[in-house]
Amino acid sequence: MATEKISGAEALIKSLIAEKTEYIFGYPGGAIMPVFDVLYDYRDKLKHILVRHEQGATHAAQGYARVSGKTGVVMVTSGPAATNIITGLSDAMMDSTPLIVITGQVASPLLGSDAFQETDVVGITQPVTKWSYQIRHSEEIAWAVARAFYIAGNGRPGPVVLDIAKDAQTGMTEFDYNPCQFIRSYNPYPNIQPVEIEEAARLINQSRKPFILAGQGVVISHAEKELSELAEKADIPVGCTLLGLSAIPTDHPLYKGMLGMHGSIAANIKTNECDLLIAIGMRFDDRVTGDLKQYARQAKVIHIDIDPSEFNKNVKCDVSVLGDARAVLQKLNEKIAPAEHSEWIESFSVCEKVEKEKVIEPEIHPRKPLMNMGEVARKVSEATGNDSILVTDVGQNQMLSARYYRFKRSRSIVTSGGLGTMGFGLPAAIGAKIGNPDRTVCFFTGDGGLQMTIEELGTIMQYGIDVKIIILNNNFLGMVKQWQDLFFDHRYSETPMLNPDFTGVAAAYGIAGERVATREELDSAIRRMLDHRGAYLLDVQIDPDCMVFPMTPAGSCVTHIMLNATEKY
Repeated sequence: MATEKISGAEALIKSLIAEKTEYIFGYPGGAIMPVFDVLYDYRDKLKHILVRHEQGATHAAQGYARVSGKTGVVMVTSGPAATNIITGLSDAMMDSTPLIVITGQVASPLLGSDAFQETDVVGITQPVTKWSYQIRHSEEIAWAVARAFYIAGNGRPGPVVLDIAKDAQTGMTEFDYNPCQFIRSYNPYPNIQPVEIEEAARLINQSRKPFILAGQGVVISHAEKELSELAEKADIPVGCTLLGLSAIPTDHPLYKGMLGMHGSIAANIKTNECDLLIAIGMRFDDRVTGDLKQYARQAKVIHIDIDPSEFNKNVKCDVSVLGDARAVLQKLNEKIAPAEHSEWIESFSVCEKVEKEKVIEPEIHPRKPLMNMGEVARKVSEATGNDSILVTDVGQNQMLSARYYRFKRSRSIVTSGGLGTMGFGLPAAIGAKIGNPDRTVCFFTGDGGLQMTIEELGTIMQYGIDVKIIILNNNFLGMVKQWQDLFFDHRYSETPMLNPDFTGVAAAYGIAGERVATREELDSAIRRMLDHRGAYLLDVQIDPDCMVFPMTPAGSCVTHIMLNATEKY
């Protein structure tokens, strides 16, 4: 490619275009203005989404990345803008979401002088990124962008920060973009060891009661087909982590539900009864394992992951298979023998029967006047043909929508897993719709979480983004209230909320909506929401005493399961 001399700001924009970037989520300011000025001339090639808060930019980019499989790009200025992105970076790091976050910085001669809106961006962001780098010379920009995309999107994905000094943006440089193909110190796709495949296959072939735990790594590596092939060929039941949901269709006969604190009874109980756990692309989070001293002590453990730091970090494994989940499963599926475990699989039905009777039916078909969150989630899911993208905020709305939504295809859930970020949902729903505009995006939130980033209704208004917003409104910080009910003697310390008229707020942003107070109104309101062209808000009034069950209390054994406030399994 012939070289040309352009400004660092233009080199940045042209580098992003060379990486096939379609959208930037951001907010302009002084230290990044040279780049935004150049962006004005490239609006036909690179679309910018003006959010209302920098945190919203990061979450929107996460939603975009999670549904599209592409790397999300964020651009903000220095100082307070740079500190406002920390939550999104932390969230993306914990949930393995590829982001490139570009921050402006004061001119390099001013670095370290406490100049106006100067912060040590690299120092602040290094602990929550895969790579954080400060650019002080325009000649570094194309190289740094190429390296950033390679690091963010390859191996275990994650966020990268490029902090660009203002004089690097205005300085001139010869532009010649070369995508990064290799970094000597970084091996994102380690060679899969045949001995590990052989040993894993041996354990699977010998197992009488195997159980697959599927995490988000299955989705990231596009290993959904290989997961189903393994499960079907060896007749192995499958449980999914929260972020692994939709990796296998909900109606697949071998799918046995979500794992974890509010997961399916069968999935949790059978973890401590199986003779072999096959963990794929998951990290044995404490919300999945409960008390590690009592977790799957009877089972052999195969752990498949692309990140070696996850092996034996929480759960000791008998076989560690390092590599991309899809590549590993392709090799593993060649080695495993067809099997039949009908008696083992049938044993799940005992737990499933109890859960249906004691938990599911009371939640989705309640015999009381006030509505439950689960029944709303199930009705919305069914009204979309169980084929929409579920975006959630954090709390009871998250757990109950995840439990009662149903999925036909992969990349159908966007939620904050590891960090549990309230306020994540609204901007993430914006990004999800932009990332996959042909699919319906239904965003479930609580009245508390929505108000943390409610300003992003302005972004929906400005760009006409068709997001369906369902507020499960109990006028409480519901999940905290649940813990207060169960473990703190009903002492509601700072959890009741006085809320605004959410439909009125939405109307001020030109967003249609309605308040749903009774069960009789619900079906028609859902249909009006889905039939409406454009964003729509349903403010659904929920029983304030509604709780999420089953529940394994924090730190307890996974078999210590509460069916409701008074009964245990």
